[in-house]
This record gives sequence, structure tokens and C-alpha cells, in this order.
Amino acid sequence: MEQNYDLESKVYPVGDDYVSMADLLRWFTSEEHMVGNMSRMSDVHVKVGRPFSYRFDDEMEVIPHGEPLTQEIIEALIFPLLTERNCQLLQSGDVKDLDCGFSWEEGGVNFRINIFHDRDGLAMVMRMLSSHVPSISEVGFPYDSVWEDIVGLKQGLCLVTGVTGSGKSTTIASLIEHINQERKTRIITLEDPIEFVFESKESMISQREIGNDVASFSAGLRSALRENPDIIFIGEMRDQETAGLALSAAETGHLVFSTLHTRDTKGAISRIVDMFPAEQAKGLALQLSFSIGAVISQKLIPREDGQGRVVAMEVLRNTSGLGNVIRTQNLAQVYSMLETQKKEGMQTMEQHLVDLYAEGVISYDNAVNHANDLSILDQLKEYE
Repeated sequence: MEQNYDLESKVYPVGDDYVSMADLLRWFTSEEHMVGNMSRMSDVHVKVGRPFSYRFDDEMEVIPHGEPLTQEIIEALIFPLLTERNCQLLQSGDVKDLDCGFSWEEGGVNFRINIFHDRDGLAMVMRMLSSHVPSISEVGFPYDSVWEDIVGLKQGLCLVTGVTGSGKSTTIASLIEHINQERKTRIITLEDPIEFVFESKESMISQREIGNDVASFSAGLRSALRENPDIIFIGEMRDQETAGLALSAAETGHLVFSTLHTRDTKGAISRIVDMFPAEQAKGLALQLSFSIGAVISQKLIPREDGQGRVVAMEVLRNTSGLGNVIRTQNLAQVYSMLETQKKEGMQTMEQHLVDLYAEGVISYDNAVNHANDLSILDQLKEYE
């Protein structure tokens, strides 16, 4: 890139005008796209041959009247977001993809950036990281006892699972912030990257970013265990070593929060077991049966009124009966236990979807399309 561009350089034709990356960011983060304190926008996408694109309520959209992007325009838009070092790496061809962050001071918003090449040229995805730590009420737990039981735990492993963009970090942030406001504890977070910035209140919080403050999740977790924490948040359990350390921490008196990419609560348990060699499965299942505090699997469902999305949750609590199911590895029984033990604070995804449909919050089609089990069809008949 021969020319020097900055955030205010008006290089992208939109309708009869030219706009800058700063103009696009102002529009992307404007209040018109907010519902309460939560933005309906999540990701910016740029690619050669397509107009400036973005996710709105998880649907891909293009900016009105935007021209298809060229390689030159993309460079002019994204290079001002990067450090000089990262610009040099991309220009030299030494790297073909790049992960980094960008803090936009004017808007008070942080972004996680991934730059890569496809067959058409340079491309980028920017994930907006909310600066607002959500309250419990903003998340939308199905009933109060779910979050009240979790924030009252002194030890154990609490997992939030779901696909990318399902709000896992938001849910955990709300739980940590509630503890921060109500309990005198020591909290250490290990994140890649840091999404929500916490201010220490009743609790003392240290946030550590992978790559900047610590080399890896496992290294950070080893270090954290020497730092007298009560609560540890691990951004994601990606490997066997991190999972093993997290389980050990939960067993030795710490409350551990983490996330996994699974579609339901049963999948979270099997995913952890599958991280380890088969010969360790029996011992690991025993360890899990004592360590698991709660598992929440969640999805974001479009609202019937078109005003954003609402969370639907499957909730697993570690009762004595469920602990026995985990120990004996009879995971096929997990679903029926969730379905029949609502009084123990558990529920299936289908039960929550049916409740949301019955309340008029989501449509019939969205209830069915986001279900994990076809049993929802029988449950919905009651409301036809």
C-alpha cells in the first residue's frame, strides 16, 4: 500500500458520497442499532467483490448503497486499524492471516480482528466486544434460581456452551459481575482476547489476556493457582491440559467458569471426556461427577417482534442422580433427567423454547428450528 491512510480517509463509495472507516464504525456502533444496553450488531465483514457487510441479529446484511469492495479500498479501510508491525507483516507477505485487536477510543468500543486471504484477495472480520458488562436481568435466565444457585457456589466447574456468537461470554460476564458486586472474593480471568472489562468492587479482579499477559490458557491457569484465587474464568477449554487443570482447580476448592462449543449440556460432558485417552475415561468421569457444578447450553433466538434476540437455555445441575449418571457414563440418560427434574433447577432446551413460544416471545418456526430434539413438536401441540 503506497499511500498513507488514516481512519478519517474517505475512500469507500456509498451512494453519491465517499466514507471513511471511522464513518463506518460510527454507523455500526450508533444508538439506532441498540436494544437497551445491547447492540444488535456483532461483526463487520469485508471481502473483495462484496459491499461492506455486517451481522445484524445474526443475519448477514450489506450496507445500503455500498459499492463492491476492491483490494485497494480494503487496504485503505483496514490498515489504519493495525499497528505498524502488523501492516509490515501483511505487506511483506510473511503472514497470510493475522489475529489482533483494535480499540476505538472515540466510540469506546474494542474489536477483535481476523485478517486473512481468500481466492479474491484480502478479507477481514471484526467482532465488536461490548464495553457494557450486562446485568443478570439483561441476560434473560429462564428463572432466578438458575443464576442464584450458580453465584452462590464456592467451588465447582460451571460451563456455558453453545456455538460461536451465542452469548456465552455475556452470560459468564453477568455472573462474574454479580459476584463482583456482592461477594468479597479474588477473581482471576484468562481470556483471548479480553471482552468485558471489569472494575473491582467488592471483589478484587485481575484480567489476563492470552498472548499479552500470559502465553496460554494452561500456563495462565498454572500461574493462577499460585495467586490465591477464589474464582477463575477460563475463556475456553481448548485442550486436554487446560481441561485437566480446570477440573483439578474445581476439585481443590475453586469456582471455575469456562466455555465450550457444544450444542447441548450432554455434549459438554462428553466433549471433556473425549479430550483424554480412552484408558482415562473411567477416572475422568468420576472426577467430573464431583467437579461439575452446572452446565448451561444456550442459543440466541430471533424475537417475534423483530426487536433483537432472546436467549434460550438448557440447564444441567449436578444432583446426586446426575452425578451417578456421569460416573457410570450413561450419558444417554441425561436428557430424560433434565426433562423431569425442573424442581431441581434443570430443564431441556426444548422446554425453554416452548415456554418462550407460549409467552409470544418467539415464533413457532423458530422454536422448532432451534430445538435439539424433535420431542418439541409434541410439546408445542398444547399451544396450537
